[in-house]
Amino acid sequence: MVQKVYVTYNDVHKLCQQSADKLLADCKPQLMIAIGGGGYVPARILRSFLKKPGSPNIPIQAIGLSLYETLGAEGDDQVEAPGTKVTRTQWLDLSSLGEMANLIGKRILIVDEVDDTRTTLEYAVKELEKDVEAARQRLGGNQPKTEFSIFVLHNKDKQKKGVLPNDMMAEGRYHAARTVGDEWICYPWEAGDIEEHDRLAKESGLPV
Repeated sequence: MVQKVYVTYNDVHKLCQQSADKLLADCKPQLMIAIGGGGYVPARILRSFLKKPGSPNIPIQAIGLSLYETLGAEGDDQVEAPGTKVTRTQWLDLSSLGEMANLIGKRILIVDEVDDTRTTLEYAVKELEKDVEAARQRLGGNQPKTEFSIFVLHNKDKQKKGVLPNDMMAEGRYHAARTVGDEWICYPWEAGDIEEHDRLAKESGLPV
């Protein structure tokens, strides 16, 4: 049976806070793209710690990707396992050149909660790079290129199916707040009963 690790909102808050200085130093993000639904909460928390005095908040855009499928019983014993195909449930408005132009030449931080098989992150990076480059070419191709970085709360220490760009990894544009074993991580936004969730987190006493 897969071991479950329970992460609280306080845990997420602290992981974002602890990661902000390195993200500012290495990535200098001007915009965030949160992968839904797990990336929404960390992206919003992270924005508070990335804001520089006198500067506006970093904008957050959202995309929706799904790789997981539910297996087994319903309720609290429900288990999810990685699927094999990424499903695009929400994406940027490619018909709006103005919206796409806002991404051109920017330093963009892609945010998700967990790097499991890396399949979702690979898809997100490849598709975003492709779409932004197409918009850049439509504007004449002389615009500066967009630079993508990644932040996840947890990176699972396991063999990955997905591959991220070599330059991203070599230049330190991939950041994980924690690298953990191959456990099933239960995040608070997935909980039906948040008090029970927090109780289990305290009871387990496992590092997050």
